Amino acid sequence: MNQNIINARVTFRNSPIHILEQFTIKDIENACELFKKHSGLDECVIIQTCNRIELFGKSEMNDLDKIKKTWASITGLEKDLFDENMEYVENKDAFHHLLKLTSGLDSMVLGEEQILGQIKDSITTAREIKASGQHLNTLFDKAIRIGTRIRNSSGIGAGGISVGSMAVKLAEENIDELKTKKILLIGTGEVSTLVAKSLQRRGYKFDVTSRTIGRSEAFCETMGGNPIKFEQILSGFDYYDLIFVATTAPYFLVTNERITKAMKDKKKGMMILDLSNPRTVDEKVATIKGVKLMNLDQIAEMVEKNMNARLNKVKTVESIINEEVCILEASMKRLEAEPLVKNVFKNVENLREKELKKALQMLDEKDEKKIKIIEELTKAVAESIVSIPMNNIRKASEEGNSDIVELASKLFDYKKHNNAD
Repeated sequence: MNQNIINARVTFRNSPIHILEQFTIKDIENACELFKKHSGLDECVIIQTCNRIELFGKSEMNDLDKIKKTWASITGLEKDLFDENMEYVENKDAFHHLLKLTSGLDSMVLGEEQILGQIKDSITTAREIKASGQHLNTLFDKAIRIGTRIRNSSGIGAGGISVGSMAVKLAEENIDELKTKKILLIGTGEVSTLVAKSLQRRGYKFDVTSRTIGRSEAFCETMGGNPIKFEQILSGFDYYDLIFVATTAPYFLVTNERITKAMKDKKKGMMILDLSNPRTVDEKVATIKGVKLMNLDQIAEMVEKNMNARLNKVKTVESIINEEVCILEASMKRLEAEPLVKNVFKNVENLREKELKKALQMLDEKDEKKIKIIEELTKAVAESIVSIPMNNIRKASEEGNSDIVELASKLFDYKKHNNAD
């Protein structure tokens, strides 16, 4: 009867973005069906964001090799790539990881709120496509509630700012009436995602460009913005008042020559924020009249000040998680006994109703008041007899004593198909 909860994940912690995106699952519903069919999972939830792809599953017997093979077939990747990039945990460690996710401890930006919404969306999708069931629905519902409570009580998300949102904030402080200005975002990676989210949240319109128009279009579909051809940008910097540069190009993409030429045709100033590492904006650009340049180091320093306040709260949050994960583990273990308990109560109730009906016929009782008294009596007797052993079974399940639960199943002649609902 033992059920195992697994978590297999590829995240920014072990894999660079260009590797991470190769593990992306395009069709979640089809993937869940394949994981359930070929990996032995009874339930499945997939969490997918720009910096993580995670599989949560439930089964009686877990087979990591089958999970890797199935994921490889879905993405077209070699199985060896999973050995290098995938992390895998079970049960209590999986619960602990999910609580770190919902409370914001495992995010690229400590305490950020986006992941909580993404987890809610993931379990909602799993429910809608009937990929999840009692175990994962219970786990995610409880983890979301606990994570929300931890965030509210600890203040882990208060006052913190990502590189992307800090960059937008600096632009607001330096450019008047920013909503009337032309904004360009170069790049479609993780930092660009943070910038786009911040711009979108504040209601700014912006263009997006990348080395391929396809990548820009795909980025804009999910993050907002208007895709622009890369070649068009290289000769059209003069059109923009604010440029965010967040690429992995190994050379100066925004050169002194290009910006000098752009400023000759431009009457107003220009602000450029280089969020790339290594830098992709030539530092000489800062000497051009009318141009204000800020780089990642300067912005990161400002972010660090805000982050220090959050870091001081990490130990508090970790302590709360360690307490909550034990309670969560007990709740999940208790689920193992619930089908048996439900089945016993159902059988006892059926038997009570059957015997009550026979007794009332033998008595030829017609008085509704007396019938109600007798019915309540039989309910009370049946419940008092069954409740103590059933609560003991639940307790044994919570404590991980599967032998008692197995023995109880035999004593009550319980078979799983009896409780398929």
